[in-house]
Amino acid sequence: MSSMNSPTPHFVSSRRMSVYDPIHQISMWGEGFKSNGNLSTSMPLIDEEDMKLDSQSEDVSHGILGASNKYDQEANKPDKVQRRLAQNREAARKSRLRKKAYVQQLESSRLKLMQLEQELERARQQGMYIGGGLDSNHLGFDGSINSGITTFEMEYGNWVNEQNIQITELRSALNAHIGDIELRILVDSMMNHYIEIFRMKSTAAKADVFYVMSGMWKTTAERFFLWIGGFRPSELLKVLGPLIEPLTEQQRLDIYNLGQSCQQAEDALSQGMDKLRQTLADSVAAGQFMEGTYIPQMTSAMEKLEALVSFVNQADHLRQETLQQMTRILTIRQAARCLLALGEYFQRLRALSTLWSNRPLLHNGEVVNTTARSFYAYEFFDEPFVVSRIYNHHDSTWNLNYNLDMT
Repeated sequence: MSSMNSPTPHFVSSRRMSVYDPIHQISMWGEGFKSNGNLSTSMPLIDEEDMKLDSQSEDVSHGILGASNKYDQEANKPDKVQRRLAQNREAARKSRLRKKAYVQQLESSRLKLMQLEQELERARQQGMYIGGGLDSNHLGFDGSINSGITTFEMEYGNWVNEQNIQITELRSALNAHIGDIELRILVDSMMNHYIEIFRMKSTAAKADVFYVMSGMWKTTAERFFLWIGGFRPSELLKVLGPLIEPLTEQQRLDIYNLGQSCQQAEDALSQGMDKLRQTLADSVAAGQFMEGTYIPQMTSAMEKLEALVSFVNQADHLRQETLQQMTRILTIRQAARCLLALGEYFQRLRALSTLWSNRPLLHNGEVVNTTARSFYAYEFFDEPFVVSRIYNHHDSTWNLNYNLDMT
């Protein structure tokens, strides 16, 4: 079995054996003895065949001599020609190998592309691109996609899906009044889940700190409350405080002191951000405008932008410490209710973003569409639902209908 791509030794086919070949003659003679049983009746055949054999031997000799002369001529070719022929054969062999490697590389690239397309399609179907998906938010001026941000968006989509699952499990556990040991496992799992998003943001900030700072990976309502790439810890404590009652006096005092510490740290970071903005603006505006070159200004500004990544990491560190301190102050059951309220709070912000993006549009004072339907997978209900907004022409108001039937 021969291969098209690898060199294999080629053997010259032997001349087809005829009835005049010596080996075949021996076979014929043997058959003559066997069939006739005596030598005298076979002698005329032997004499006749001897004459033909002599003639055939002479022809074979001429053929062998001709082939020998051919090989002699090949051997007598100049060394330069033989070297050139050898080089041509070697070049052809290498060309076949390169072609084979190129085809394999193309096939591998095709498989990787198919795999990437499948992953992107799954991401779209699961609603992973919450912050807007593969749009111009993380495209460079040359149209290239920032792979670090693309990876972060996909990971964040998985993170939100996992958070929804954990919220459902935690709600079911609290309603079932399970023991503190089992409840602590769920609380620790959710805390580790928040720590994971802080790690993901730190990696994304190195890829594009402006993307993380602007909160383009979040929904519009979440961005409204954004502070240095995330939630403001002190404001979140004010929201969660009433939801985890009843509290002891010591717990209230500890939570109050924690809120004051958060406020002081937030003020310090905000002041540092203001100074960084001013310093960055001064660096960009340095020198004369009309010169047509601004390389020195950009170099100085780039150096100062490194501090922006540090601000994002410090803000996330403050958020993480606040959550961990809250779980230490509260009992395990209170901590579970606190994390459940925190998760549902962000779910409601995402739901608000969906309702706002699908609000009724007015044109020249008239409603463009009287019914709008919004499908959203990240609601604070256990099951997805349809929100229908019906316009009431009598009092010019919109009524919201929640329907669990997706059909």
